[in-house]
Amino acid sequence: MERYFGFKDFNTSYKKEATAGLTTFLAMAYILFVNPMVLGDAGMDKGAVFTATALAAAFGTLFMGIVAKYPIALAPGMGLNAFFAYSVVLVMGIPWQTALAGVLMSGIIFIFITLFKIRETIINAIPQDLKFAAASGIGLFIAFIGLKNAGIIAENNATLVSLGDLTQGPTLLAIFGFIVTILMMIRNIRGGIFYGMVITAVVGIFAGLIDKPDKIVGAIPSLAPTFGQAFSHFDQIFTVEMMIVVLTFFIVDFFDTAGTLMAVSSQAGIMKDNKLPRAGKALLADSSAIAVGAVLGTSSTTAYIESASGVAAGGRTGFTSVVTGALFLLALFFSPLLVVVTPSVTAPALIIVGVLMVSVLSKIKWDRLEIAVPAFLTLIAMPLTYSIATGIALGFVMYPLTMTVKGRVKEIHPIMWVLFVIFISYFVFLVE
Repeated sequence: MERYFGFKDFNTSYKKEATAGLTTFLAMAYILFVNPMVLGDAGMDKGAVFTATALAAAFGTLFMGIVAKYPIALAPGMGLNAFFAYSVVLVMGIPWQTALAGVLMSGIIFIFITLFKIRETIINAIPQDLKFAAASGIGLFIAFIGLKNAGIIAENNATLVSLGDLTQGPTLLAIFGFIVTILMMIRNIRGGIFYGMVITAVVGIFAGLIDKPDKIVGAIPSLAPTFGQAFSHFDQIFTVEMMIVVLTFFIVDFFDTAGTLMAVSSQAGIMKDNKLPRAGKALLADSSAIAVGAVLGTSSTTAYIESASGVAAGGRTGFTSVVTGALFLLALFFSPLLVVVTPSVTAPALIIVGVLMVSVLSKIKWDRLEIAVPAFLTLIAMPLTYSIATGIALGFVMYPLTMTVKGRVKEIHPIMWVLFVIFISYFVFLVE
């Protein structure tokens, strides 16, 4: 096994890799409890989503570790789950079963373009500034949801939103959780988000704000409410509205995974001559996990930047991911803890993930108006319209126009014009 994973080449050991795998798991274990809460808002069974989340994460991470040999873990992505629940299901009124079919379709497309090695062409077609704007906009959207769930902001008929009642127990608990989590992260405590949720839940129980769980370990929740629902509604995705949804799933996960692979691989010293070895296998792990996760009953699975915490702990090979994947399987038996994961417990995680995602704002060329305008529309429209798709659509429509007026039409990739037409159709469809 040491020879298969190349321990000698990376000067690593079982102890280093196991420690790194545990570190990565703790850094991203929050998704096991946040994802059921988010998708539960869309009407999905939380127990089934918990099981689907753990299984999809285990499948993708083990695939990444054993086949691609990368120390990178996968799980249903933040932002993608928010788009699924709040934009597609709650705002657009699409049944969650049909939305799962859309996720499955995006996974199939991913597998196709990965096998035919055309991912790079699409990556290069979309301007880097719009990628940064989309990531930042999703961060703002996630943070907005977290602030709303915490009760820190509330609906206001006069101003749309305003400051909530900060004297309410659940809101105070969320604020406490946010402060505790931030302090741990500032101190570089690995797994800070997960530990913050644990501490917040414990304090909530002692304060009488959260019900105490009957047990810690229990039977694995049934997948029956969600398993295979994507197949039963697959014929309903061939509409303009659903094609836009599929395209958005595709674009968001596309760049999320590409960015994570590049960042973590560079940190681990895996990249050679600015290229990723076994890149096709790594991308196939991601695309296969999306399809498998959709069949099980969860939103799109993607590579997690939290994998960098495992690399920082010494992880260099796929064995790190094998350990992380095994821990996700073990986590299946801890579903009774779902009862303590209330919105007050998950809200700090959502807000902090939002903070981390907007960090790329500084990389956008704000001094060039033809770039600044579409980038700004992309990121600001997501929280204000409660829709990731609308933000992406506005930015992708405006970019070719501003660049053309500026006289930089030759810099616009033909694929961007195709997306321009698609998103114009999207707005026309919504008007109808």
